[in-house]
Amino acid sequence: MMKSMLPERGPSTQQILAVVTLLPLGGFLLLVAGLVLAATLIGLAVATPVFVICSPVIVPAALAIGMAVMGFLTSGAFGITALSSLSWMANYIRRTRVGAVVPEQMEHAKRRAQDVAGQVGQKARDVGQAVQGKAQDATRSVQEGVGSRSPGRT
Repeated sequence: MMKSMLPERGPSTQQILAVVTLLPLGGFLLLVAGLVLAATLIGLAVATPVFVICSPVIVPAALAIGMAVMGFLTSGAFGITALSSLSWMANYIRRTRVGAVVPEQMEHAKRRAQDVAGQVGQKARDVGQAVQGKAQDATRSVQEGVGSRSPGRT
């Protein structure tokens, strides 16, 4: 049972090189991010009492600037997340066998939309002809009513 869930062969050379290259790079970037966070917290701990003692205007200004910077950073993080998600989906569709089925599904959807558009057009023509027929009947009945009146009466 477990053998059926495991891949038939091991990872490719390209995958091994990617892991060997990206694992140390990711670890280094994580270490740098941790050091930057620690330095930011230490700087904030040292600078906050100075801001509070020196001026009551600096604290709200610093908070406003800090919130603006956090907003920009959060926006960038969401943007990068969205782009990486889209990239992953595109690669997934290209890699899998489902990618071969997608054009068939798109073609089927296009044919179905064309069929529905044709049916709607036919229905519109039918309704137009029915309205035109009723208008002609109404015009004839009005003309017959006008013709049956005697000229002496109004």
